[in-house]
Amino acid sequence: MKIVYISRTGNVETIVQNLEVNDVVRIETGDETVSENFILITYTDGYGDIPMELEGFLSTHNNYIKGVIVSGDTGYGEAYGGAGDAIAEQYNVPLLYKLENEGTDEDIAKIKDILDDFNM
Repeated sequence: MKIVYISRTGNVETIVQNLEVNDVVRIETGDETVSENFILITYTDGYGDIPMELEGFLSTHNNYIKGVIVSGDTGYGEAYGGAGDAIAEQYNVPLLYKLENEGTDEDIAKIKDILDDFNM
């Protein structure tokens, strides 16, 4: 399944690189186009917010999103990974995984398992 991701500080980009997947689209402006199902990997902006560029992209591609994985910082308490929570609720898709920053080897292994389940 296609991976769509957005990265500002490089954490999400590192996650995607560590997943070793080939079918990816990086959101930079929100004007990118996808015409097939995808799993979204995003960071959390501000205090639990969806990145602005991603909001624009999702407004026109929400029928293709099948799940969301989110990177965050546990130092934000309840807002940790808040973008993932908001996207899951707003677009009625599962929040598949939350990880801190670029994650650990264990996080990457768990995400690979999740992605494998979607590719069955």
